[in-house]
Amino acid sequence: MAQYYRRFPDWLRRSLPESSTVRTHAILKKYQLNTVCRSAMCPNSHECFAEDTATFMILGKVCTRHCGFCAIASNSQGEVLRADEPERVAFAAKELGLKYVVITSVTRDDLEDEGAAHYARTIRAVQNLIPGVKVEILTPDFHAREDLIARVLEAEPDVFNHNLETVERLQRVVRPQADYLRSLNVLKTAKRIEPKCVTKSGLILGLGETEAEVLETGRQLLASGVSILTLGQYLRPTSNHIEVKEFVPPRKFEELSKRLEAMGFSRVIAGAYVRSSYHAAEAFAGGGRVHGKYADGIVIEEKGVDRNA
Repeated sequence: MAQYYRRFPDWLRRSLPESSTVRTHAILKKYQLNTVCRSAMCPNSHECFAEDTATFMILGKVCTRHCGFCAIASNSQGEVLRADEPERVAFAAKELGLKYVVITSVTRDDLEDEGAAHYARTIRAVQNLIPGVKVEILTPDFHAREDLIARVLEAEPDVFNHNLETVERLQRVVRPQADYLRSLNVLKTAKRIEPKCVTKSGLILGLGETEAEVLETGRQLLASGVSILTLGQYLRPTSNHIEVKEFVPPRKFEELSKRLEAMGFSRVIAGAYVRSSYHAAEAFAGGGRVHGKYADGIVIEEKGVDRNA
């Protein structure tokens, strides 16, 4: 599938880091692991790999759903699960020197438990191998089944992330096999089962949503117990994916972050190149602004933090 190219506005242009990504690539290859960084064609992958970090993608690299924005390969039947994948993720995370590990996956509607037990095993494998590690998971919706969400949370991840991706009006175009209210219920259920676990969600902008719709989505996420929100620019992976309707300027991300933070989110991470797991450790720690070396215009807002710091 050919890469889709379109002229970017000035604020989206940036240079790649000069640091080497060889070490990260070698470790991922050694343990035969998938990453969402590569499968989803993330624009930050070079930067993150150069900093010896990556977001592990478990349950294979073939998704049983086909979302209009996503570059991950899809099929109604996923790959055969590899029983040793949790341990391989843990070994790779330790060799990379990670103290904050982000784990995501493809959606596996073809499995009886949709991959919940595999998630739990992976979380525990990382925790058992790396003392004091923090683990963030970015999960599919598990059809909002409470038993499956509970099975994942029994492994005690520090952050439970499930992305809405877009506003309610655009769900059927962007995520045709998902459901907006079901996703809100996933987040609400996770918070009810484990109130101490931080819940997080994210939106990609530039799909045709309005500012009013973004703010209303924020209100519904807050009502579902979400405390950390990410906002990023949608970048069309190929000509077969949904078109970009708007390139959102930095000032709009700044304005939205201020308004959403004022609504009650503990942290809002907003910027063109923001993705769910980009600088996830800093977002969790609440360190105010994140200064990405190569991704300008990224802002983390936290209540009580000097906005000019």
